[in-house]
Amino acid sequence: MSRYLLAAFICLWTGMAHAFDPFVVRDIRVEGIQRIEAGTVFSYLPVKVGETMTEDKAAAAIKALFATGFFKDVRLEVQRDVLIVMVEERPAVSQIDFIGNKEFDKDALRKGLREIGLAEGRSFDKALLDQAEQEIKRQYLARGRYGASVVTTVTPLERNRVGISFSINEGDVTKIREINIIGNKAFKEKDLLQQFVLQPPGWLTWYTKNDQYSKQKLSGDLETLRSFYLNHGYLEFAIDSTQVSITPDKKDIYITINITEGEKYTVSDVKLGGDLLLPESELRALIQLKPGETFSREKLAESTKKITERLGNEGYAFANANAVPELDKAAKRVALTIMIDPGRRVYVRRINISGNNRSRDEVIRREMRQLEGGYYDADKIQKSKLRLDRLGYFTDVEVETPAVPGTSDQVDVDFKVKEKPTGAITVGAGFSSTEKLILSGSITQDNIFGSGKRVAANLSTSKINRNISLSYTDPYYTVDGVSRGFDIYDRRTDASLLGLGYYTTSTIGGGVRFGYPLTEVDNLGFGLGAEATQLGVDATSPLQYQNFVKVFGSNNTAIPANIGWVRDQRDNALTPTKGTLIRANLETGLPGGTLKYYKLTEQVQWYRPLSSTYTLFLNGEIGAADGFGGKPLPFYKNYYAGGVTSVRGYDSYSLGPRDSLDSILGGNKRLVGNAEVLFPMPGSGVDRSMRLSVFFDGGQVYGADEKIRLSELRYSAGLAFIWNSPLGPLRLSYGKPLNAKPGDKIQHMQFQFGQVF
Repeated sequence: MSRYLLAAFICLWTGMAHAFDPFVVRDIRVEGIQRIEAGTVFSYLPVKVGETMTEDKAAAAIKALFATGFFKDVRLEVQRDVLIVMVEERPAVSQIDFIGNKEFDKDALRKGLREIGLAEGRSFDKALLDQAEQEIKRQYLARGRYGASVVTTVTPLERNRVGISFSINEGDVTKIREINIIGNKAFKEKDLLQQFVLQPPGWLTWYTKNDQYSKQKLSGDLETLRSFYLNHGYLEFAIDSTQVSITPDKKDIYITINITEGEKYTVSDVKLGGDLLLPESELRALIQLKPGETFSREKLAESTKKITERLGNEGYAFANANAVPELDKAAKRVALTIMIDPGRRVYVRRINISGNNRSRDEVIRREMRQLEGGYYDADKIQKSKLRLDRLGYFTDVEVETPAVPGTSDQVDVDFKVKEKPTGAITVGAGFSSTEKLILSGSITQDNIFGSGKRVAANLSTSKINRNISLSYTDPYYTVDGVSRGFDIYDRRTDASLLGLGYYTTSTIGGGVRFGYPLTEVDNLGFGLGAEATQLGVDATSPLQYQNFVKVFGSNNTAIPANIGWVRDQRDNALTPTKGTLIRANLETGLPGGTLKYYKLTEQVQWYRPLSSTYTLFLNGEIGAADGFGGKPLPFYKNYYAGGVTSVRGYDSYSLGPRDSLDSILGGNKRLVGNAEVLFPMPGSGVDRSMRLSVFFDGGQVYGADEKIRLSELRYSAGLAFIWNSPLGPLRLSYGKPLNAKPGDKIQHMQFQFGQVF
């Protein structure tokens, strides 16, 4: 509308301009202004006093003043060589208010309107108001509220101002009532819909919001559907049409997808072409698809990716591997030729680092596996990025490899990091079926003064345990990556609340530890310390505990030494789906202390994906401990089993030897095994932060005079719920013992929850 008015005024002025000849402007007056300064009007005029006014300048003046958006009417008049500019100002927006909004905060809505030019203090424009209505409706549509309506009221106020009020009827959230797939024959509709993020309302969709329609999510689901078919050999699969319809009351949405499956193809041959560079046998070993198998786009993409990555490791940064299919429609077979173009071998000129305002350059550069001046190696660059991610100092690490201008065989490697606060004062709380209420607090700085060194002070307390500790770690004590750390601690335990025989311990100690990286995934650790432990027993304590105190006293000293090995090849520390984790640790009390013992523990975890949603998890643990030098194993160093972290369905710490009064003693040998199938919570899509598992546990603890007998193992099976919630990890399980013996303590429901909040 404003453009039409402007054109009309320009045309009108053009017609009027013929009524006067050019003249020298003796003076300029501005009439009709209220809020706008006269100087503002003068600044937009293409003519000044003493200059000649022409027809073209008059048209330009009107156009410039209208373009400011300050005026809804502009006229020019001439009286005795005086140019009179007559304007009518647009009213100013005095206030903007919202009525009926609950889905969005008012400040968020005001911010959105400000971005399109409508804000308090600015000139009122009816066109912007219409645009604002559409923007508010769009925001509600994005939240699934298709029935939302907006009524705008403009109220004139004194001094040429207006108040704007948006009355919003949010309506109900529109739900996806049904998703239909038409044309499927090879797969059941329910199996296809399991690939979708969008879904009809379910018992968990209140949390996931996946029952709310989103064009972006639907596009993603359609691509997932296409990939599903292509991964099962349907090379000619096509999505013919997609209809999204909404009911008249705007409460329900129905989605219909029409597909053509086509024929299923098998692979007849896979050839390599182009400039191979590397031995063909080595490249063929990277190809996931084999002749006779059903075609899979996923396996083909993985094959070409591995080939380009392998060439990248040899310095060919811009290598390409593209598959050319040849269809035999009659035989329903496809022959593939992977054409390889390695390009030129590339060197790394410089490694540039940006974004590290706090962390020193050396803290980042010591994690680099790619060297300046060396051949480009994609694997080393990726390892460098992974090591930076694992530091925990950055929220994001980006890496780019731009070509050096003017060269064809050099690149720079640019690492751009986004730092996060690495110091924190935290207070935490948790609850478990074993220790009940747990309170904790800590002061930590993981990157003190940007040096990469870590300092931490921690306090945690419950009815059973109280731990106070202070630690310091330098991850690069030497340039080779040898770490060194110190620990001081005060630990107290009241075992009676665990259902064990009564005893208390109060231990004060400290130590030094070193870590030595063997490989990118292997680390060897050493530790040496000194500690003093005060024991408390009484007449109700098991005789074994009382005898230990009689022989060795209630005050004991130890010089604990540790050596441990860790190999971590998991794809993710929080929600792994593949890989292994191996831990082995030996703790021993060296001569010089009153306690001489050893405690050897080994654990192996193995993850393997069974499908895109199901993961098999196996865990095995074995431990053995004893005293030496004529000294027994201190009873408070015993192993225990049972509970949410070992054999579910049995009470915590309850498995193993007991005395004549049925007090739990623990043992010096421990065997635990777990098998689980992990899968997403129904209704949560592919979100791995919330998972269910079906488990089978087995384990037992054996005393010093007992041999490990598999016949004595206790078994259980059940269902577990694992959630990495915003407040911390939650583990909830229902376990049913399969071979409980008389006297075993059963606890079907067990849970553990809590961390920093």
